[in-house]
Amino acid sequence: MDFSKIQGFGKNISSSFTPFATRTQQFMREQLGQADEKTQLPPDYLELEKRVDALKNVHQKMLAVTAQYGNESYDYPPNLRESIVDLSRTTFEKVQLLGNATTATEAQNILTKSGTKTAPKTFPHAISRASLAAAHSLDPAEPLATALEKYALASEQVGEARLQQDAQIVSRFNSAFTTTLNTNLMFATKARKNVENARLSLDAAKSRVKSDGVAEDESLTEEQRVEVETAEDEFVGCTEEAVGVMKNVLDTPEPLRNLADLVQAQLEFHKKAYEIYSELAPLIESLQVEQEAGYRKSREEGA
Repeated sequence: MDFSKIQGFGKNISSSFTPFATRTQQFMREQLGQADEKTQLPPDYLELEKRVDALKNVHQKMLAVTAQYGNESYDYPPNLRESIVDLSRTTFEKVQLLGNATTATEAQNILTKSGTKTAPKTFPHAISRASLAAAHSLDPAEPLATALEKYALASEQVGEARLQQDAQIVSRFNSAFTTTLNTNLMFATKARKNVENARLSLDAAKSRVKSDGVAEDESLTEEQRVEVETAEDEFVGCTEEAVGVMKNVLDTPEPLRNLADLVQAQLEFHKKAYEIYSELAPLIESLQVEQEAGYRKSREEGA
């Protein structure tokens, strides 16, 4: 067995562990109030840290909610019970098939027969399915049956528009915010950790000098001077790098672009829903007016 390799391996472990152990000891002394001094970071640096923490919090809070857009049934009532038959085929497909039915039995078979495609579980789609089933439980000649069928088709269109909105939000907003959280903000966290490690190493070096009995007004040995200066240079270098990383994270307009994408997706959905209902409302209103006129006429004739 080559003991020289084992000894060399042990030295490598020791050299990599020593800085960590030194920082850990310094950290514990500070936590216990036993540290002689603690190098203070510049106020501007601390302000940058606060702003980065706030930005990270923004990303986490927004994603905690907008992640629901990746869940198709986020607005689907939990107490609603629909069977596999209810969820089979889309409303549009059923209406097309029902249009070809020649008897009530054929129509009933179409409503209860499963198709190959499962309809989405969203609230607008659920309203659509309920409206269609209600429409075809009535006499086709009744105005309410006609209105319910038209409402069913409109509700399904709104549901499809909602799914398009969700897909855009997931791909543009959620994806971008998640990427920022896992890259830029993570880089900032790592840079700040490097600063903290460098500060602990610097304060540990200063503490060792004092523990060697060197007073502040006494000259340091060359070895002590090099150790402290090296630690100071490392601390300054890490701080400057962290400042650059944090400023880059805070200055980028990416979050605002992402928010604009979110708003645009919602705008397109609500605009589409408005157009669908704006077209539907006059049709139902005309059916209502027509039925009311017929109702009044029948009452007058009966009188």
